[in-house]
Amino acid sequence: MPKISRKATTMPESPIRKLVPYAEKAKKAGRHVYHLNIGQPDIESPKMAIDAIKNIDLKVIEYSHSAGFESYRVKLAKKYSAQGIHVTSDDILITTGGSEALLFGLMTACEPEDEIIIPEPFYANYNGFATSAGLNVVPVSANIENGFALPPIEEIERKISGKTKAIVICNPGNPTGYVYSEEELLKLREIVLKHDLFLFADEVYREFCYDGTKAISVMQLDGLDNNVIMIDSVSKRYSMCGSRIGALVSKNKDVMSAALKFGQARLSPPTVDQIAAEAALDTPQSYFDEVQKEYVERRNIMVDGLNSIPGVFCPKPKGAFYCVARFPVENAEEFCQWLLEDYSYEGQTVMMAPANGFYSSKNLGIQEARIAYVLNKESLIKSLEVLKEALLVYPKRIK
Repeated sequence: MPKISRKATTMPESPIRKLVPYAEKAKKAGRHVYHLNIGQPDIESPKMAIDAIKNIDLKVIEYSHSAGFESYRVKLAKKYSAQGIHVTSDDILITTGGSEALLFGLMTACEPEDEIIIPEPFYANYNGFATSAGLNVVPVSANIENGFALPPIEEIERKISGKTKAIVICNPGNPTGYVYSEEELLKLREIVLKHDLFLFADEVYREFCYDGTKAISVMQLDGLDNNVIMIDSVSKRYSMCGSRIGALVSKNKDVMSAALKFGQARLSPPTVDQIAAEAALDTPQSYFDEVQKEYVERRNIMVDGLNSIPGVFCPKPKGAFYCVARFPVENAEEFCQWLLEDYSYEGQTVMMAPANGFYSSKNLGIQEARIAYVLNKESLIKSLEVLKEALLVYPKRIK
């Protein structure tokens, strides 16, 4: 039998989805599973996006331009400019989700075996994108005790080698919900310029900032036009995860012309989803105001509830809709599996994402889990009750 590739065997498994078989068995056994493991909001998508799909009047669903519909890119550029991100339609490549945008960006900016520095914990699929592009991830560890703030810039600079090509950040952060301050971003700007690196910023959660915090885009940092590559997506912003539309944004003309060639190789981003995404740009501010208010309430229920459970620690995030909690258990992955495989409280259990899969360094995040507070408030309250009761009887609980 022919052997599969080394790349295929080293492709990491998703920590967000690896426990799915256990969840499916729990459901078949009649238990209700509260899905806190995946960032799939239950918020309704904007009506204008849904209506745009319903009212499509096409005789043929054709390819779009490989860069995406010009009308969408022009409208998106105007939207960015209104947010203080001054770009033109030529600075935007529409992609099949933010995932493809980051993959195209990495393949455009980096050579195989190059190194990319990423503060950890980070969105687990960054490991997969790096593997696909043949790159080596060099982690620099953030700390749960200070809410996962940017690690000291000296630590990041010490990680830079002759093979380093880029620094990758997510702001606001997945899985931590941390929002980088202007001071932290300026420190990154300094070392990016000093070492002539690319700075990738995954900014798909930009609209979700709380307690008066605002997310500053890397596109707004002076002097980085040729260094910055922004990743964006409609998935979370408009609760349109199934509409696989993202964007790669950069003022670096070499990056954009080269990335377009990768776009041409996959022909075009989805036509129908672009129609929905373009319509979603007309979403009124009132939609985001209501969504943000809802997420603040959900965050407070979840984080305050977690911290009320003896032995649990969870910093309160300022953005996105995730938090990382440390549990009084020997191994959070085993705890997460036990919840699905062996535990039930009033016919219910909880599914979380073990946080060790969001770290690149071994033996970090062993007692932590990522929680997505994307369910309605009643479900969050019930899931907290399940967790509290589960920890009272969990055999490997640390006293």
